[in-house]
Amino acid sequence: MSQYLVPAATCEVEETIKKSRFITRLIPVQNSQQAKQIIAEIKQEFKDARHHCSAFVAGAPHDSNQYGFSDDGEPSGTAGKPMLAVLQGSGLGHVLAVVVRYSGGIKLGTGGLVKAYGGGVKQALEVLQTQLKVEKQIFTLDCSYSQWEQIQYWLAQEDGEIVNAEYTQSVQLQLALSVTNSENLNTRLRDMQLSLKALKS
Repeated sequence: MSQYLVPAATCEVEETIKKSRFITRLIPVQNSQQAKQIIAEIKQEFKDARHHCSAFVAGAPHDSNQYGFSDDGEPSGTAGKPMLAVLQGSGLGHVLAVVVRYSGGIKLGTGGLVKAYGGGVKQALEVLQTQLKVEKQIFTLDCSYSQWEQIQYWLAQEDGEIVNAEYTQSVQLQLALSVTNSENLNTRLRDMQLSLKALKS
């Protein structure tokens, strides 16, 4: 899967169920480390809340190494897991869900909690603005200074990013391109007897 949807911005919804107040926030994140950092910040922001439950798909939707969830004191399996299940079902990547709960003193039961936490994430997804993310691969290219200006122009047309450039006898580049854009660029480079080399990750 080389492209998928990600959150375009943070969104928040709120719901009161049996006097318990649930604040659900969906946040774009780069990786699981950033997701954990934001969870800690939200705990500080809502210090007086009893629970700060979370779930994240902090990378590509299929990358299970970037999944995480926490029930944060709620009965095991009633908060983080249902939240993660909703996120996985949405097909989104790079997304963190945090549900802050102010308890109203009326017990919701395990089924009620699962419904409240999963439902909060579903409601937030309905209002979330998304954008398409195209995964890019890293390529290397070695060109002469006389070729460099033309290549820069083509790179801009193919939405290529220059990750690194070393200027020695020649210009040695590391470029990030999607599969489609890299094929297009390679076609153009053939006239210069050049070709992109995929960097093995």
